[in-house]
Amino acid sequence: MFEDPATAVPPAVWPAAYPEGYAVVDVETTGLARDDRIISAAVYRLDARGEVEDHWYTVVNPERDPGPVWIHGLTSEVLEGAPLFDEIAEEFSARLAGRVLVAHNAVFDWSMIAREYARAEREAPVRQRLCTIALSKELGLPLANHKLETLAAHFGVVQRRAHHALDDARVLAEAFRPSLHSAARDGVRLPLLECRPLTEWSASPTIGRQSSGGPGPSSWRPSRKRPACPYPNPGRYEEGKPLKQGMRVAFSGDTSIDRELLEDRAVEAGLHVATSLSRLTSLLVTNDPDSGTSKTVKARQFGTPVIDEAAFGQLLRDVEPAGAVPEPRAGARNR
Repeated sequence: MFEDPATAVPPAVWPAAYPEGYAVVDVETTGLARDDRIISAAVYRLDARGEVEDHWYTVVNPERDPGPVWIHGLTSEVLEGAPLFDEIAEEFSARLAGRVLVAHNAVFDWSMIAREYARAEREAPVRQRLCTIALSKELGLPLANHKLETLAAHFGVVQRRAHHALDDARVLAEAFRPSLHSAARDGVRLPLLECRPLTEWSASPTIGRQSSGGPGPSSWRPSRKRPACPYPNPGRYEEGKPLKQGMRVAFSGDTSIDRELLEDRAVEAGLHVATSLSRLTSLLVTNDPDSGTSKTVKARQFGTPVIDEAAFGQLLRDVEPAGAVPEPRAGARNR
């Protein structure tokens, strides 16, 4: 049995720095790529202490094939008469405005939402997001994995329709409330991240239309542009040696640290963050090298070194300056 968090955190000791309201969000999509579309969305609005104020749900016509129907259950026939995203954007905005967006793997939900708003030539009224995966790690919850169903089971929340946006949002809202109270009781700083709006930086007539070619993953970028890496590419990373400024680093798959933050750290260390993988890529960072993504497949083809996020984090602590000559290792013999 879990202690009732409502009695565990008196109002007088609630952290003043905590947000004043939350929008717990779940979206179902046609796929996971950057040119995929939202086909349903749900929002549970919560007050400052995680109490439900109201909820909202809609299906959305993606103007293309609905993707994995066997997962989300939304067929082309169901979606044919649904509103376009542009037609629900105003109502969606009203549900999000002035609140922290909460989602499970929030970087994905936020990215999909931000891209839909960009297509509609609008901007989502979201300034911060909170990932419940990151929060569960901050709280040290004893979870076997970070699936939503596992988090729900930990708090005794019953899931009725997995991969239905409204039920997933309900489950997450019910699991978020005790997590929020635990954080408040223990004085845990919430892992809030900035939400940067996305923009369409390369015009393409296929955006938003059903197309097998469509805009590729490189069609979308955060509106903030990073400066070009000032250092030349020194070549591939070699196991056992430090990273060197100018190395081209690509990322693939989920990361425990927010992807944007991880990329920012790499840039600050003097590395070149690459959005695609080529023969010039120095290193691929992925926690799932056998995932079969285009980047992992190319890495195998090109012989690109692959390391996981934890190892990359260690290497970021001591990146060798560009042009520096490595000191001989202890015990090394001249040849």
